[in-house]
Amino acid sequence: MTTSPHPHANPDCRAVSELLSRVGDKWTVLIVKSLEGKACRFNELKREVGGISQQMLTRTLRTLERDGMVERIVHPTVPPSVEYRLTALGRSLAVPVMALADWTFAHLPQIHANRAAYDGAIDQAA
Repeated sequence: MTTSPHPHANPDCRAVSELLSRVGDKWTVLIVKSLEGKACRFNELKREVGGISQQMLTRTLRTLERDGMVERIVHPTVPPSVEYRLTALGRSLAVPVMALADWTFAHLPQIHANRAAYDGAIDQAA
C-alpha cells in the first residue's frame, strides 16, 4: 500500500500557503489599507496602524518591500526623509484587501450581535 504525500508537500502549495499567510496577516492588511492611494512616512504609518510596534512595522514593511509590494523612497534631505508607497503589485493587492476591510466594517454590528447572543447562550448553559 502506498501513501500519498501530504497535500502541503507540493512546493507550489507551500509557496501559496506562505504568501497567503503573509498577505492575510493583520499588519499587512492594515499597512496596505493605510498606503492605499498615498505615500506615508514611517511615523505617520505607525500612527495610522494603531497598536503596531516599531519593530513589527519595520519587519512587515521590509517583507512587503522584499516581495515587491511596497516601495521605500529615500528623499535626499537633512536628515533623510523616507516614505513608503504601494507598487503596482501592492495596489493590485489593495483591491481584495479593501474589499475585505469594507466587508468587515459592513458586518461588524452583526458579528458583535452574534457574539453577544452566542456568549449569552453559553453562559445560560453553564
